[in-house]
Amino acid sequence: MNERYDVVIVGGAVIGSSVAYHLTANPDFNGSVLVIERDPSYARASTALSASGIRVQYSNPINVQVSQYGGEVIRDFAETMAVDGDRPDLNFHPGGYLFLASSPEQAQILRENHEVQKSCGADVVLWSRDELAAAFPHLRVGDVSLASYGRSGEGWFNNTGLMQGFRARARAQGAQYVTDEVVGIARHGSAVTTVTLKSGAAIQAGTVVNAAGPRAAQVARMAGLDIPVEPRKRTLFVFDCAESPEGSASVNQGRLPLMIDSTGVFCRPEGRFFLTGCPPVEDPAVDWDDFEPRYDEFEELIWPALAERSPHFEAIKVVNQWAGHYAFNTLDHNMVVGRHPEVTNFIFANGFSGHGLQQAPATGRGVSELIAYDGFRTLDLSAVGYERIVNGTPFLEKAVI
Repeated sequence: MNERYDVVIVGGAVIGSSVAYHLTANPDFNGSVLVIERDPSYARASTALSASGIRVQYSNPINVQVSQYGGEVIRDFAETMAVDGDRPDLNFHPGGYLFLASSPEQAQILRENHEVQKSCGADVVLWSRDELAAAFPHLRVGDVSLASYGRSGEGWFNNTGLMQGFRARARAQGAQYVTDEVVGIARHGSAVTTVTLKSGAAIQAGTVVNAAGPRAAQVARMAGLDIPVEPRKRTLFVFDCAESPEGSASVNQGRLPLMIDSTGVFCRPEGRFFLTGCPPVEDPAVDWDDFEPRYDEFEELIWPALAERSPHFEAIKVVNQWAGHYAFNTLDHNMVVGRHPEVTNFIFANGFSGHGLQQAPATGRGVSELIAYDGFRTLDLSAVGYERIVNGTPFLEKAVI
């Protein structure tokens, strides 16, 4: 480890490793990169504990385009990230996403979102109740007024595979990784200068990238800055199904999608099992080390909704559960990617609120462009920059799960 690096990235999970990969892959950047990760096992990283999905069904064009680039990266991942003959397979399942609307308000949101998605070239269709029933005959659809289904470009994949692929390729391209914890960030006027580590090392930094996930606010405060990001707990359950409906669909070779019920409960196939979760009724900030699952959510919220939606989900049994953390942006539940307007060599890549895995490729590319060119070159992410935090102006996105 050197005493000075052109770029120091705080956090080495999927966001930090995507930044490191895109920077070191950029032919117009020839600087040094250090990634600092406090837990190289990544056991409690949001990346490792996520539901691992990617979708284009958003209401804002930026979020649609961010996921479209993510889909391209996932498609070509094995070839692009190959290191010494090792071609990482993300095991992508193109199951699609299925949103169900039961109220007029929900249906109107799906229609408005669909217009945005179509304008971006997304392969998404709206279905009537009858069309939904024909596609997925296991569902009870009496209350459904409209459905939105992604025919391609959506699905789920190996979450840690994405992170480790970025990490391995970044290291092969010259990025250095160190296991340590940032305990201080010094400033001289309007510039961060030095990152102090728990080991006692002091690293001079040309640019600091905050990719600390749920701990983003903690890292920002070390530099005398603020970001409204806090850890929020989400519990995922894996269940077995006495009579699995997987294979019963009349579309997509019988594969079932990730279904977002009108109640907010979601469910998707997970091998021979199913993965499910729901938005919590109460959603307070939690301690950074609180990973105790909310066991009662399955019995009280999830199972009743699933059993109502399909007779196949009446006889189900939990076989596993775990809790992970959203890096939750309390302003608007959307990512913050960009420079601090005054401390301009401090860059935020935070607040993904559950979408970090699918948004990591475009975030890494965008941050690399900010550093190499002092501006975005491919997709303009200015609307999700830090300025809206200062102004208190939310970035509107209606399709938040």
